[in-house]
Amino acid sequence: MTVTQQRRGRKIMMTPGELDGFLTSQRTCRVATVSADGTPHVSALWFVWDGTSLWLYSVVRSRRWTQLRNDARVAVVVDSGEEYDQLRGAELSGRVEFVGEVPRTGELCAELDTVETLFARKNFGMDEMPHDGRHAWARLTPEKVVSWDFRKLSGR
Repeated sequence: MTVTQQRRGRKIMMTPGELDGFLTSQRTCRVATVSADGTPHVSALWFVWDGTSLWLYSVVRSRRWTQLRNDARVAVVVDSGEEYDQLRGAELSGRVEFVGEVPRTGELCAELDTVETLFARKNFGMDEMPHDGRHAWARLTPEKVVSWDFRKLSGR
C-alpha cells in the first residue's frame, strides 16, 4: 500500500500500523463512484481490510455496482468519532478489480477464502460466508491513501 506523504496534516497522519489497525477494526465505509455523465454518487457499505486491500461486498443490482462496472475509479472514506478531538479516518482511492463470480454463489475461489472468512467473522459472527446470489466482490488496492487522527492533537 502506498501511503501518500501528506504536506498538510503530517502531525495527525496515521502511521502504517495505526492505519492497518483502524481499517481492520471498522465496519462501514462510504464509497464514491462516478456515473457516465460525471455525477458523483456516495453510498455506505460494509467492507473488510486484509492488510493490503479493501474488499467491498456489494449488491450487483445497485447503482454503485453498475457505476463501478462502467468506471472502476473509486474513492472510499472510512471514519469514526463524534467530537472534533476524536475524529479519525482514511480516504483510499484507486481502481477496483472484480473477483469471483457475479453474483457470488459460493463457487470455489481460492482468492476469496481468507477475505470471506474475515468478512463473515467480522459482520456475521460466523466462520463461513453466507451467499445469497445477490452480492459480489470488488477489491480496491489503493493507489493513494490519506489519513487523519485528531486525537494526536491532544497528545493521546
